[in-house]
Amino acid sequence: MSLTKTPICDFGKKAEDFKLKSTSGKLISLKDIKGENGTLIMFICNHCPYVKAIILDIVNDCNVIKDLGINSLAICSNDVDNYPEDSFEKMVDFSKNNKFSFPYLHDDTQVVAKNYGAVCTPDFFGYNKNLELQYRGRIRELKDLKPIRNGESDLLKAMKLISETQIGPKDQVASMGCNIKWK
Repeated sequence: MSLTKTPICDFGKKAEDFKLKSTSGKLISLKDIKGENGTLIMFICNHCPYVKAIILDIVNDCNVIKDLGINSLAICSNDVDNYPEDSFEKMVDFSKNNKFSFPYLHDDTQVVAKNYGAVCTPDFFGYNKNLELQYRGRIRELKDLKPIRNGESDLLKAMKLISETQIGPKDQVASMGCNIKWK
């Protein structure tokens, strides 16, 4: 595990199109998931201790922002040959066990992660309704891999702001986690 932090938000950068297989067996593209007031694209995986520490927060925040007109999806781009715990079959189990209400997509070629510039799991990309990047921060503070739950998460506050104003917060704290496992 190599601890990696996300870069500063590149405000206004357009979301890249994709078409990937979801754990439900459907092919899903960016236009299929685009939300009325915004879209949240998350790069996660099944085995990362940082993802495991906040997976309940991710699911809860995605349920809340759905009511704000923001759709969410998660993508796993890790090399499954060297990290079999991130295989498609295990992704299906992970999404069911954690009650995902959003699509979980498999980026087996890693092209989507590269196009987005994803660097770690979790890596959050919050877009406004025009698919312009407005948030690239953390979900919330972690201490010893335990979430500090003192009010709404940074991600939830940012996505609420984006849904209302279409502009993300100026101050953002980088997300951090395990580096993407490149082939």
